[in-house]
Amino acid sequence: MPTDGPSPAATEARMPVTRRPVERIKEMIAEGRLRPGDRLPTERDLAQEFEVSRSSMREAVRTLTTLGVLEVRHGAGVYVSSLRPADLLETFSVLAEISQGDTLIEVLQVRRMLEPAATALAAARATDAQLERVGAILDRISSGGGGRETVAADLTFHQAIVQITGNATLSAINDGLSSRTFNARVWRGHCAAGQAARLRQDHERIYRALLDRDPDAARAAATMHVMEVERWLRADLDTGPEGAAAEPAAGGGERPHGRR
Repeated sequence: MPTDGPSPAATEARMPVTRRPVERIKEMIAEGRLRPGDRLPTERDLAQEFEVSRSSMREAVRTLTTLGVLEVRHGAGVYVSSLRPADLLETFSVLAEISQGDTLIEVLQVRRMLEPAATALAAARATDAQLERVGAILDRISSGGGGRETVAADLTFHQAIVQITGNATLSAINDGLSSRTFNARVWRGHCAAGQAARLRQDHERIYRALLDRDPDAARAAATMHVMEVERWLRADLDTGPEGAAAEPAAGGGERPHGRR
């Protein structure tokens, strides 16, 4: 009788030798045999259990340490990390930082799927204290300060909204899809075109929807914001690098409409 696919043993046999211990350790964690904070058996014992060389075992530990799954405590051994989403998804942030062209557009498209939903959820859950913090961040964007300060406030604004959802994994993914370098490029481009006020108004609309505790308006405002950035990026890619502008000066760009 035909099977649904190769057996786990057959699949493991086809894996590169250095990959096998990585998968076995992940399996032990997933099954609860190793928990956050647990110390791993010695390198020798694991190499014997997995039937791999000690060099392959060391490579596996290095790989899982880079991924945030394990942590090496010098003189104490190797331990399972806390497995926090922010740590496990830290390397994911490289995607937004180095992506270009069509891949960067795809990153924005993923943001367009996630960020509006997160903003809508934040509108339903936000406390007065959380809204006060978001408002203070918005004031930093609206003050028309230097370029770096505005870019930093922009990132913090969206991060603070997603954090209101209380979903640590969503926050980590959102951080991975956000790039300070790309945000700086967006603000430079809008300042050069005299459209910086438009970005600030986007943030104003999002914040007003949060204040109104209106999830539908929050979702719509966040969608419009990401779509505006996506449209700008497509036009910027068509224009080419000659359209790039210098870093906006202090107070660069138009001033936004006053926030209530």
